[in-house]
Amino acid sequence: MDFDDQLRRYFGTADLAAIHAQAHAAGTERMRVDFGLETNPGRRFALWALMYMLGVAPDLDVAFKDESERDTARDFMDMADRTGAEDGR
Repeated sequence: MDFDDQLRRYFGTADLAAIHAQAHAAGTERMRVDFGLETNPGRRFALWALMYMLGVAPDLDVAFKDESERDTARDFMDMADRTGAEDGR
């Protein structure tokens, strides 16, 4: 899944700064629905990762029933947070 393609799919633009509040709410809701319906573990994780980066991801215990998936998600969170800290975010 390409990040820009996913932004376009859910928000109509790849420019995060151009997403209006209503478009953000609608796109977030579509992501949550798709996440709940997705059965492919890889696509499901990718969608969760996108939601995490946008600050709208469900809690790990809600998102992932399997402990190994939660561990992978924690690893991703740590990596993303480290990268953000290195970039000065």
